Amino acid sequence: MSGDMREIVREKYAEMARRAAQGEDGSCCGETACCGMSAGTNLDPITSNLYADAETATLPDAAVRASLGCGNPTALADLRPGEVVLDLGSGGGIDVILSARRVGPEGKAYGLDMTDEMLSLARKNQTEAGVANVEFLKGHIEEIPLPDASVDVVISNCVINLSADKDRVLAETFRVLRPGGRLAVSDVVVRGEVADDVRRNVDLWVGCVAGALSESDYRAKLERAGFDDVSVEPTRVYDLAEIAPAAQGQFMSAFIRARRP
Repeated sequence: MSGDMREIVREKYAEMARRAAQGEDGSCCGETACCGMSAGTNLDPITSNLYADAETATLPDAAVRASLGCGNPTALADLRPGEVVLDLGSGGGIDVILSARRVGPEGKAYGLDMTDEMLSLARKNQTEAGVANVEFLKGHIEEIPLPDASVDVVISNCVINLSADKDRVLAETFRVLRPGGRLAVSDVVVRGEVADDVRRNVDLWVGCVAGALSESDYRAKLERAGFDDVSVEPTRVYDLAEIAPAAQGQFMSAFIRARRP
């Protein structure tokens, strides 16, 4: 991610962390109606209704409010007791806490985030949730601060598409995974050509949309990084008619799986 774009994203997500800490709903869209409605409605078509009530009922309120993803990777990653999990761009910690509970006390869940405000919120949520097998790390997803072959599963929730250097992210993900380790991420993907003005719109980029790869590009990048068993499963198509009618039907959430041989 370029320095300027990284700082824009950091500032946006810092503000979202502050809002969640104060009891306000977060949104992938931030404070604007970039996804077709205001963040305060908590009806963001990207981030809403991703977790079962049984899951959110056991989580700190601020963790739920700071949930800015586009899927629920912990529900689909087939996490097993004793595994080590890394969440790229862990935000308020919702997926890290859920992962820690799934892998149990013999396992561990790492959360990696570059935003101090999100890290502070996530650690507070960890304490409130009462999970001990969690560690939050400060850093960039293009430079993961963990040793080679130290992780069983890498998850992420609508974060990889925010990076301007996705090849580096996927290479780093491959590096930290153990042989046989799994990538299981929710992300935004696009079908067909996207107009340049959509790609240039910073609000959409920060809002998890304009940085999206095509399905074929995502597959190709994963394979170039060394992954096999790659699959891309669309889960939700976004209604962008009000803000980007030319891109209507092109952007969607997807669950992306791959494996390090």
